[in-house]
Amino acid sequence: MTAPTSGGRTAPAAGADRDRIWTVLELLRWTTGHFEKLGIETPRLDAECLLASALGVDRMRLYIDFEKPVMDEERAVFRDLVRRRAGERIPVAHLLEQREFWSLPLRVTPDVLVPRPDTETLVSAALELLPDPEAPARVLDLGTGSGAVALALARERPAAVITATDISIKALKIAQENAETLGMATRIRFLRGDWTDALRGAWDCVVANPPYLALAERDGLAPELAHEPDRALFAGATGLEALDLLCREAPRLLGPQGGVAFEIGPDQAPAVSERLRAAGLTPAVRRDLAGRDRVVMGRAEAGTSAK
Repeated sequence: MTAPTSGGRTAPAAGADRDRIWTVLELLRWTTGHFEKLGIETPRLDAECLLASALGVDRMRLYIDFEKPVMDEERAVFRDLVRRRAGERIPVAHLLEQREFWSLPLRVTPDVLVPRPDTETLVSAALELLPDPEAPARVLDLGTGSGAVALALARERPAAVITATDISIKALKIAQENAETLGMATRIRFLRGDWTDALRGAWDCVVANPPYLALAERDGLAPELAHEPDRALFAGATGLEALDLLCREAPRLLGPQGGVAFEIGPDQAPAVSERLRAAGLTPAVRRDLAGRDRVVMGRAEAGTSAK
């Protein structure tokens, strides 16, 4: 933080202002402007999250303490976080090792995909497939990552028996830690596996947020994605490779009247819907809060098995 602000004042850590005491509001304003110039997508939110962490408070406290001076030790911690966010483009979730999803605090590391708000659409779609909150159900979460979707479903469907899989041992460790922290360790069975390999059973609901980016898209992505696992982002040459496999395997995994819900890229709904239809399922599309196609669901016909 060494560049001058638009008003000519030096940044919080620079030269002549080294001994100056900065307030919470001044730090937020400077950092927000700094992030905006760099094209960071959520500059104010990122500044608030980093400063709250440096001060050891929640974001709401920042608004109460706008005029509070920030001491040198706190500012040094904040400065380092801002430097890594701005210079290395490390996601805030990785800097803080935490992300909220479905109102659940989750630990995240570079070993797992950072849960996005868009993926809450996947949770909502799965809940449609499990309309009775008290009914017993068997749920399978493929490629669980941080465990975000499995944990959200465990909270909303207390009678469900949930199995969550991932190919990555490191990801499973994070998911298990999150389950233990949230008091749900006995609710979810975590297994290592590559998608549907070696899985047997008849599930009422199968969910997945698979990789759906094509390799050719890599160069056009936000620099923050370079800090996330390639396996969770890129499916192959077309971006549909993982979804294609999941659609083919869906009938083998579902019980009578069961259903699947898969997160997709916004332009993939027609292709994935067609694959589910070819597998004998009735597809439906759900949009995220921005109005983009985000989830394709597939249901077995009422009274029949998808097998």
